[in-house]
This record gives sequence, structure tokens and C-alpha cells, in this order.
Amino acid sequence: MHPAAFGLTDFPTDHTGRRSSTSWGRAVVADALRPIDPAAAAAAEREPDWRRGYLRHFRALVEAGLSADGTAGYAIAEAGLASVQARMRYVTRDGDEFSLAQVLMAEPPHPYATVEMAGSAAPDRDLSDLVGRLDAWVAAGVVEQSCADAVREVAGNPDWLDLGDLKFALLGAGAEMGPLRALLGWGATVLAIDLPLDELWERIGAVVAGSAGRLLAPSADEGAAPGADLRAALPAIAQWLLGFDGQLVLGNYGYAPGTAYPILAAAVDALSVHIRQQRPDTALTVLATPTDVYAVPAAAVRQATERYAARSRRARLTTPLSGGRLLLPNYPVPAEPGINDSLVPQQGPNYALAKRIHRWRATVARRDGLVSFAVAPPTRTRSVLRNRVLKAAYAGAHLFDVEVFEPATASKLMAVLMIHQLRKPRAADPAAWRDETVAAAHGGLWRAAYHPRTALPLAAVRGLL
Repeated sequence: MHPAAFGLTDFPTDHTGRRSSTSWGRAVVADALRPIDPAAAAAAEREPDWRRGYLRHFRALVEAGLSADGTAGYAIAEAGLASVQARMRYVTRDGDEFSLAQVLMAEPPHPYATVEMAGSAAPDRDLSDLVGRLDAWVAAGVVEQSCADAVREVAGNPDWLDLGDLKFALLGAGAEMGPLRALLGWGATVLAIDLPLDELWERIGAVVAGSAGRLLAPSADEGAAPGADLRAALPAIAQWLLGFDGQLVLGNYGYAPGTAYPILAAAVDALSVHIRQQRPDTALTVLATPTDVYAVPAAAVRQATERYAARSRRARLTTPLSGGRLLLPNYPVPAEPGINDSLVPQQGPNYALAKRIHRWRATVARRDGLVSFAVAPPTRTRSVLRNRVLKAAYAGAHLFDVEVFEPATASKLMAVLMIHQLRKPRAADPAAWRDETVAAAHGGLWRAAYHPRTALPLAAVRGLL
């Protein structure tokens, strides 16, 4: 059957014949570790309980990346991405299988038409709502100083927000953390990719109507409702995006629950590679989750250590009374860089690997192209609040020096940081981890006194109360 025939991106079959996210995830992590730390790769392959045991292996990916003065991070990212693309399959309705690269090179049987929407408001490029909060955020350790500096620089150069020279292709355009509202408010042209769901496009249409921008979306047929499924329609989406002139900014904002998320991440990654091969000037934009493992600067370690030393008498008693399980230090041993391990078990290995794929692509692409990457703050998005434990933990997080943002504030902040990195690009750092610390808005997780997983249960209890 033809590679572009109807089908779905899916996991490969494992030794039992099942399409298992566990087998695939374990293999990808091991492949990523193998060039730098074969012993750690073997440990990942032998992990008997991936659902609970993945945490230490994702930390190992960062620790191994610090070797060779931090340059090993590039080798890990390259190996991980190669494994993702070599293993992930596109399965047609007849059961034929192809690689994602093969599918993207195929001619789609049904090219997309285009739906256009436009607003009539005047551009609103006022950033005073963000600028007025920067000093407080920096003082509280909620964002890094480089984040505040970047926002101020964009505010001081309002012409940077005249975006007529760019077309923003947003994958997952309706995402709460995405820049759709900000970009349209500034008057940008947006190529919007998201699922063909009426409620979603009604919401997007309302945003367009109140904006100064223009939105174009794919449609299965002339006059039909907009929408496209990245998991199923890769070749048609690629052809549609490449049909527009001008420099593309390809933004990765899509989310899917459970096992669908790493599949979506692999599909988007393959699409990103294909688009950049055809249009090398294409810029990539990525939002990183704060609930991951990062190597962080000495200043963050120092503030967290000082806060831990100044903890209350009640906190000092909590640790021994809990059998050493609660309120442990964020950084037990001062080091530069420190390792901030903010992985949240409730989010699971599929979420962690999807977000790591995004990070790996940003790392690799930064060396030869334009990339916007920033760590986003914890945010009260709908997807997070569906998890009862996370919803409660977010409600109590402020007691442990972690600020959880509202979606409107977080999405605008990250959109401004994206513009800064597009208008003032920087060369890739020889140490891959240092690039990930620039302009980070981690919500305080890097600078809090306590290791997040040892404070999360108490934050959840307080949040429930």
C-alpha cells in the first residue's frame, strides 16, 4: 500500500507482538545513553518496572550529558532522536508499515484546502503587565534573571513585535500554553494546526475575531471545517505548510494524554526535520516543562541551599518524623552545575519522554539553525487540573516557594521569550545544558529549599484542605 495512505503513527511491535509504549520508551532511553554511558544504558534496558522506575533513568540522561565539559549532551540528544525515528512506525489501514521519513516524502492522496479567518482590531503590543512583575519574580526565585532581561529587551524594542516578516506555524494551535492569542494580538499571520473538533475551532475563531491577526488553517475539503490530525496526516500537513512563502516559525505546542503523547512527539519531530530539510531557514520553537531534570547554575543551588538552612523548626522536625521521606534538600551536595530533579511520578514516563524528545530536538537544531527554547512555569492548564493530585499540589505549592501561573500570564510570557530568541538569536553553547538555563521561568522549582517530590505530598494535603 502507498506510504501516504490512510493510517496512524504508532509504536513498533515488541517481542510479544504488542505495540507497547513501555518497551519503546525503555529502548529509546537506553539508545540515548549508550554512546556516553553503556552501563546506564544497560540499567535502563533491565529496568523491570518502567512505570515506576523511569525516574532514575531520565535523571541519568542529564547526568551523562554533563561529561566531556557538557558536550556529551549533544551526543545523547542525537542518539535519542535517531532511536525515536528509527523505531516509530506509520501503520496503514491494510497493516503496511513505513518509517515516518518515508511517509513524509510521499505525495498525499488528498491535499488540504485552506480556511482563512481574520480580525479587525488594532495591534496591542503593550507588555507593561509582564514588565511590572519581573522584579518580584526574580526576587522570589520564580524566573531567572535572563528571563527578566529578555522580556525587558522586547518591551524596549516594540518594533520586534511587528511580525510581518514571519509566518508562525503552530502545531497544537489551541493549546493553553501556546502563543496563539499573543501572536494574533500583535498582528501576526498564523498557520494553525489542530484537531478537527468543532468546540476547539469555535474557541480559536473567537480569539481571531478579537485580534489584529490573520489565521490560516488546513481543511479536508473546500468549505469544510478546519483541522488536521498530526498523527494521521503527516504528508498532507507537510505539503500544506510548505505551500506558503516566507520564513516559517514552526512551534511545537501539541499535547495528547497517555500513550498518545510520545507518539505525537515523534510525529512532530519527524515533521520538523522534514520541514527544515525543505526550508533550512525555518525556525523551531519549543516550550520545556519545569517538571523534568535540568542541570542548573550555581546561583540557583546557592539560593535553594540558603533557604533550606533557614527552614522552620516544624520543617526540621517533619523530615525525621516522616522517616526521611519528606522535606529533603533540593540539592543535598552543593555542585556546579546542580541537578534539579523535578520529575513528577503522577505525569508518568510517556509524558517525560515526549517532553525529552522536544528538548533533544531543540538541542540538536540549535547548532545549525534558529531555535527558541525556554523552560515554562508550572501552569494551571486544563490538562494538569484533570489530575486530582497535581491540582491539589498546585494549590498548595506557594507554601514551598513555587509559583503556579495562570495560563494567560504564562502563555504571554513564553510568547515574549520566543520573540526575543527569534529577534536576537544566539550561538549554541558548547555545553548543551547551559542553553536550557537561558530565560528559564521554572516557577521556583530550581530555587526552592526542598526536593520537589519530598514537598509535593505536603503541598497536595494543604491544597486539598
